[in-house]
Amino acid sequence: MQAQPNDRLSRRAMAFVLAGGRGSRLKELTDSRAKPAVYFGGKTRIIDFALSNALNSGIRKMAVATQYKAHSLIRHLQRGWTFFRAERGEYLDILPASQRVDENRWYRGTADAVTQNIDIVDSYDIDYVVILAGDHIYKMDYEVMLKQHVETGADVTVGCLTVPRKEASAFGVMDIDRDRRILKFLEKPKDPPGMPGDPDRTLCSMGIYVFTWSFLRELLLEDAEDPNSTHDFGTDLIPAIVKNGKAMVHPFEESCVTSTDESPAYWRDVGTIDAFHQANIDLTNFTPDLDIYDTRWPIWTYGELTPPAKFIHDEEGRRGSAISSMVAGGCIISGTEVRESLLFTGVQSHSYSQLHQVVALPYAQVHRSARLSRVVLDRGVQVPAGLVVGEDPVEDGKWFRVSEGGVVLITQPMLDRRAATLEG
Repeated sequence: MQAQPNDRLSRRAMAFVLAGGRGSRLKELTDSRAKPAVYFGGKTRIIDFALSNALNSGIRKMAVATQYKAHSLIRHLQRGWTFFRAERGEYLDILPASQRVDENRWYRGTADAVTQNIDIVDSYDIDYVVILAGDHIYKMDYEVMLKQHVETGADVTVGCLTVPRKEASAFGVMDIDRDRRILKFLEKPKDPPGMPGDPDRTLCSMGIYVFTWSFLRELLLEDAEDPNSTHDFGTDLIPAIVKNGKAMVHPFEESCVTSTDESPAYWRDVGTIDAFHQANIDLTNFTPDLDIYDTRWPIWTYGELTPPAKFIHDEEGRRGSAISSMVAGGCIISGTEVRESLLFTGVQSHSYSQLHQVVALPYAQVHRSARLSRVVLDRGVQVPAGLVVGEDPVEDGKWFRVSEGGVVLITQPMLDRRAATLEG
């Protein structure tokens, strides 16, 4: 018998999104915003993926815990995620670290972020909690994971990626038995264990956990009284459950949302400049692994009211064009050649310029005769006329942030320092 909509476990669950991290490996991109608030994909922010997954899965009660430089994130949530209706039992609460428990305490760890808001979670009157990291790019149906959690009677179910064993040392790794029960939780082991029946692959934690709320509530209160705890899910709570309870894994491949059966399971941590640039540029491929055009599983966000993109001038060397690129609303491509690039809302580029593999965040402006290759432009930067970046790493490194992979990050303070130096 097919389950009816009212039977969905997501109706009795809430999503608790941990969105307080800076993401320091993104360098200057997170100088003024938390990592979950960083732009991605032409219109969205990184946090929109976790929230959209929850919404599309049927979860209508959500909370977002913020901490580091949260204004940009909070403003985005207030503008783009205010369509929940309390009279229908729908909520999205923003939970800044506000010293609610102790005037000297901010959030001390991921678990403490939930502990300090136990009363708010209680008020939701839910049975299950889905703990989510707010800083990854993926599409996933949490209802599938909830069902496994209930069917197995687990104390915690941990969402896991399947990765080649030789690449697993950078993750928290699960050693499991043939029934998917976690035997050991290993943090970045030098010699990761293989999987039963597949010794060349390993299961790594995604930072996604499903709990029955009554169980987690008691565990959090116990952890809060432990002076030796760091009050973190991955460091303290999950290993304790593995040792004393029943911890199960949920392979991401079983609940990932793809456009076709042949599409690969897509998950990215865009936590470095190189990873951020590549994941955005990958969207310009003919058939990208991440399908953001799939209306069956939309990525919800704040949609600015903008005019259509415009391409002007049609002269040799001064032709507004975009090849294998994505161009958002409000952009004006004036006599510029754009290739394999992703331009966010309101970007303007002027005559005789060339952009190749450029990720330009909203309202960046490129002035005449600039040549940019493998570049990330921060929001609102004003690229001066004639600037050439991406052709001489030594020269680029004098003024801008050059990543290990050779991607150049340009922010307005960097441009201002360069201008002041050259004028002096």
